[in-house]
Amino acid sequence: MKDSLAALQQRLHYLFADLSLLTLAVTHRSFSADHNERLEFLGDSVLGLCVAHLLYQRLGSLPEGDLSRVRASLVRQEALHPLAVELGLPDVIRLGEGEMRSGGQKRPSILADAVEAVIGAVYLDGGFSAAQALVERLYHSVAINPDMQAIGKDPKTELQEWLQARRLKLPAYVVVGTQGAAHKQTFDIECEIAQLGLSERGIGGSRRSGEQAAAAAMLQTLKSRKIP
Repeated sequence: MKDSLAALQQRLHYLFADLSLLTLAVTHRSFSADHNERLEFLGDSVLGLCVAHLLYQRLGSLPEGDLSRVRASLVRQEALHPLAVELGLPDVIRLGEGEMRSGGQKRPSILADAVEAVIGAVYLDGGFSAAQALVERLYHSVAINPDMQAIGKDPKTELQEWLQARRLKLPAYVVVGTQGAAHKQTFDIECEIAQLGLSERGIGGSRRSGEQAAAAAMLQTLKSRKIP
């Protein structure tokens, strides 16, 4: 494990002062009760800010709505998965036996979450400038251009833009419950818009996919009620 983490640091072009943070970042919940989900939570926000900063510099002429769509396309699972593969995370991620047997080391959701966890770990270890430098390296070979605004919005982004256009507060996402073994959990997520007195639920194989499902259900409700 020590050698694989050393190799990962070389690929990251970042040397950790606290190597336990990197170890935690590549530890899935199926492997240990001490896992990477808190780092993933932190890394998700850090990644969003770093990508926003990157887009502000590269695509400064785009309006806010288009910038939001481009950012959403760059931080979604489909964009993070190839970055994880490029970093060699499938060979480093620590999984429980059941998750390993079921091919978890190749599962896009697990690898995308691990990328966010690694970014969160770098942020805690070296601060925002180190995290920003890592994100810029990760996206160096990604063709970022205004045409990316044409990429379809995911449900969470579409719901967020719908609410912002009406000057309503962003929805709250809450984990209502989980089911299944640690390596095959499903997440029951509630999406609530308090100002409208509405709530909908969605289920997914990860917290992220559960939130997307709940957001999609909420969008369907809003459209069916024809709320202006």
